[in-house]
Amino acid sequence: MSWDRQVTIKTAQELAIMRQAGRINAEALAAARAVIVPGATTADVNAAAEDVLKKYGVYSPFKNYPGPYPYPASTCVSVNAELVHGIPSKGRKLKEGDIVSVDCGTVFEGFVADSAFTAPVGQVAPDVQRLLEVTEGALYEGIKMMRANNRVGDISAAIQQYVESRGFQVVREYTGHGVGRSMHEGPQVPNYGVAGKGIILRAGMTIALEPMVLMKLPHTRVMADEWTVASADGKPTAHFEHSVAVTENEALILTAPDGNAPLTK
Repeated sequence: MSWDRQVTIKTAQELAIMRQAGRINAEALAAARAVIVPGATTADVNAAAEDVLKKYGVYSPFKNYPGPYPYPASTCVSVNAELVHGIPSKGRKLKEGDIVSVDCGTVFEGFVADSAFTAPVGQVAPDVQRLLEVTEGALYEGIKMMRANNRVGDISAAIQQYVESRGFQVVREYTGHGVGRSMHEGPQVPNYGVAGKGIILRAGMTIALEPMVLMKLPHTRVMADEWTVASADGKPTAHFEHSVAVTENEALILTAPDGNAPLTK
């Protein structure tokens, strides 16, 4: 997947628009989460999010996104070993013990919000629950580093250290990215790196930060549908994401449901 790497600095007015896009996106994800129960299909999860987007008269930048063929849904719904880009299906039923990653985007007044979560279906194994907790924790560790005059490598290194010190692995092939008028802008923000390296963060930069974590081996494969990315070893994976704005002080989480989310969990 290729995209424009240009970094854009958003004005206060543009950040306000992106914050509204983020609230809508959060509501869509909350609706999706509510239907993640045994017996629901991944198409049901997508439909719940789409209903919210329709309510606000907005759309997802995911739908018809170019690739091996136009992406067919408004969300990505990935189950268990599937890491990202899972295509919702009426034939894919969820069962107790599964985990489900839902990634949604919203375009509001020309600006994009992009966020994701991974949720359990009922009770899951303790090691799987810990995978979810560590992945979400890594997201907030990265957000803490999103301050003006830090560097992209500070974010990447914080995520990698948090994940690997807890016995898990970060994905190498897929990254966080700038977000704004385009779903994929600069800078590219890997989930691994070296502190003090990379471009300097400036107030007004907006980044979709998204730790993607694997249980054992840091390798992935693309499945037969040519979109879904899964762990190479078939082990469970997790994915959490927020669109975040750099400010002179604490980062502003644009896709928090209401107000600004706390920086610690």
